[in-house]
Amino acid sequence: MKASTTTKLWGMGAAQLALAIRQKRVSSREVVTEHLARIEAVNRRLNAITRLLGEEALAAADSADKKVAAGEPTGPLHGVPFTVKENIDVAGSATTQGVSALAEADPGLDAPQVANLREAGAIPMARTNLPDFALRWHTDNALRGATRNPWDPERTPGGSSGGEAVALATGMTPLGLGNDLGGSLRWPSQCNGTAALRPSLGRVPRATTIEPVDAPISIQLMNVEGPMARHVADLRLALEVMARPSWRDPWYAPVPIAGPPASRPIRVAMVVDPAGSGTSPQVADGVRKAGKQLAAAGYSVNEIEPPAIAEAAEAWANFLIPEVRAMWPMMSPLLSDDANRFMGVVLDLNPVLDVGGHMQAMMARQSLARKWAEFQLEHPLILAPICTEPPFAVGTDLTPEGVAGIVRSMRMVVLVNLLGLPAAAVPVGVAEGLPQEVQVIGPRYREDLCFDAAEVLEEAFGTLTPID
Repeated sequence: MKASTTTKLWGMGAAQLALAIRQKRVSSREVVTEHLARIEAVNRRLNAITRLLGEEALAAADSADKKVAAGEPTGPLHGVPFTVKENIDVAGSATTQGVSALAEADPGLDAPQVANLREAGAIPMARTNLPDFALRWHTDNALRGATRNPWDPERTPGGSSGGEAVALATGMTPLGLGNDLGGSLRWPSQCNGTAALRPSLGRVPRATTIEPVDAPISIQLMNVEGPMARHVADLRLALEVMARPSWRDPWYAPVPIAGPPASRPIRVAMVVDPAGSGTSPQVADGVRKAGKQLAAAGYSVNEIEPPAIAEAAEAWANFLIPEVRAMWPMMSPLLSDDANRFMGVVLDLNPVLDVGGHMQAMMARQSLARKWAEFQLEHPLILAPICTEPPFAVGTDLTPEGVAGIVRSMRMVVLVNLLGLPAAAVPVGVAEGLPQEVQVIGPRYREDLCFDAAEVLEEAFGTLTPID
């Protein structure tokens, strides 16, 4: 597919739409209606949207338009529609987690980030697809079926927020909500040429009413909620709203969105081949292009590797997998055949750890975070691949060899989750018919530095989507 030059409403970003609505150049109803029409036109081929909230969205749009007409105060995203991954609570819509057993699991209450967006005037418009329990780097499940990559249907759209990324890439939504335990915001963005932010741990409040209400400790300490969009400015705006406080998350961190000015020039550590384990030329070329652009913009870019990348990736697995293994007897009967096959391979490839081994992984997390914090005193930003390979062929993650290769290629993704760091994903071009994308990793709670660098890259390379 090729990039679209459309000026239609479905081609505009969230901030652009909010401004147009405030200035009465367009109504919220027109915006929602055109996005619903876009979903009708393209989703049947892609299966990114799983459930429409059309009637509710149109009613909310009419209310939004009445407020504008009456001159009442409006929020920063007033009248703008957004979509929500099906493992995030939206009142009146099932939090299915991609499994049939939860097909009717209505939470009765919005998740904190959804409630914050509603308060800012945004309108939930539809739900998006994910793999079973969000535990796969490819989006498919027995309840909703497979989502297809609009650039190449033979390639994965990524996971677990694959439905959101595809919806953004094809103009079905201007803003999406996903989450990230092992790259689930950034990896689908690479697959589809869209943008995303994995916030710092504790930045965005999170909660659910669907059991289990409280997640295992590895998920509590490594999973975060974040925005997905086509424009970095939209990510910045969405984060400011999503990061508003909620009493429902006792570990929410009330840290200002913008930190103190950084010393100039800001030093950037460019990592092309993390831990020397191999990077595809298509991906490596994108990282080097991005490094040149940041240097041209005044950043001090040096090809230098942060400490202990391989050790951090191993610690991520040793922290998460034992808890998944403990839950497996309860989870496995609920999963699709392919999800069981994938997770079975993952469990076979990882050693069975006793309590001491699991504790050691948690202790390693602390040590590695300290090493990275020291490194980031000198190099606050790290420019790196997301996955070190382009989107894999559908089915690759169902064999031991395929899974081993995918896990290896995700080493620069999962360590960010282990360490609780922010990372912005931004496209930097197209090569071999597929998007090239990088991540800009920052110090904890310095999403602002990530955004600044990502905006430099966006200005240099433009946006790749929506595609038509």
